[in-house]
Amino acid sequence: MIHGLIGKKIKMTTTFDSDKGTAVPVTVIKAGPCKVIQVKTVSKDGYESAQIGFEETKRLNKPLTGHQKRSETNFKYLKEFAVEDIDSIEVGQSLDCGIFEVGDKVSVTGISKGKGFAGTVKRHNFAGGPKTHGQSDRHRAPGSIGAGSSPGRVWKGTKMSGHMGSERVTQKGLKIVRVDVKENILEIKGSIPGSVSTTLMIEKEL
Repeated sequence: MIHGLIGKKIKMTTTFDSDKGTAVPVTVIKAGPCKVIQVKTVSKDGYESAQIGFEETKRLNKPLTGHQKRSETNFKYLKEFAVEDIDSIEVGQSLDCGIFEVGDKVSVTGISKGKGFAGTVKRHNFAGGPKTHGQSDRHRAPGSIGAGSSPGRVWKGTKMSGHMGSERVTQKGLKIVRVDVKENILEIKGSIPGSVSTTLMIEKEL
């Protein structure tokens, strides 16, 4: 059995928890339908997994078209997921969000929003310099980035200004609030990395 799907972030909204009488912030995700493109085995590939496809497309290059030939459908996004029983999975098998249940804990992976070139205060939560006592133009400066004579250079990995966001982020321990199998909709409590229409990997935590 495959414990994950590929999906797309639709929006954030609020749902009402009638048991507790509270408003719950949720992210709405279009999860699936997906199709098994390839089954990887220990004998052939050295490990067990299933590659699934999401979002049908007509525009695809020849190598990817040939790779997906057995599934009889061309998909834009391909991802691999770990499997429990490899013998129960076949190429062309369809998957929907029925593999999830309300109350399940999931991990969601996506590309975070890009923030452009950011300074150290925003990017690394630096405190900045003193705001008084004669200081000027140093309020958001990074401060010292290394000693002069020894080592006489900046160490690799020093926290400095630079490009922020647009990186792979995984949120763990998120709770599923609602599952709509007919529309392939998941509502997950809390926020999820990425902007609207970001492609996501939703994986059940076992």
